[in-house]
Amino acid sequence: MKLLLDENLPKRLKLDFAEHEVYTVRDKGWNGVKNGKLLKLLIEHSFDVLIIFDKNLQYQQSFDKYTITVFVLTAPINTYAELTKLSKEVISHLQTGELIKGPAIIGRKRL
Repeated sequence: MKLLLDENLPKRLKLDFAEHEVYTVRDKGWNGVKNGKLLKLLIEHSFDVLIIFDKNLQYQQSFDKYTITVFVLTAPINTYAELTKLSKEVISHLQTGELIKGPAIIGRKRL
């Protein structure tokens, strides 16, 4: 599958998904692109999944018009040490091949 890591995620998180084609927003030169435009770019470039740390995206965008799965990583902070703990759950969803369209929360809520 073709995955994109949002710009606020650590770049080395790519290593957790070695079985997939993984890019960062930086790799694609899409730094600073607003979420609505980013979702359109994902579809234009045949991405399957967007992985983000932005909890507000699910409330800011209408996913009815997008056919992309968005994994929203939920952790106390967005460091690699914290987010890598969530990678197994993301991989488990990817392996099923039955991805939902729109946001899927991965991890636990902040206190």
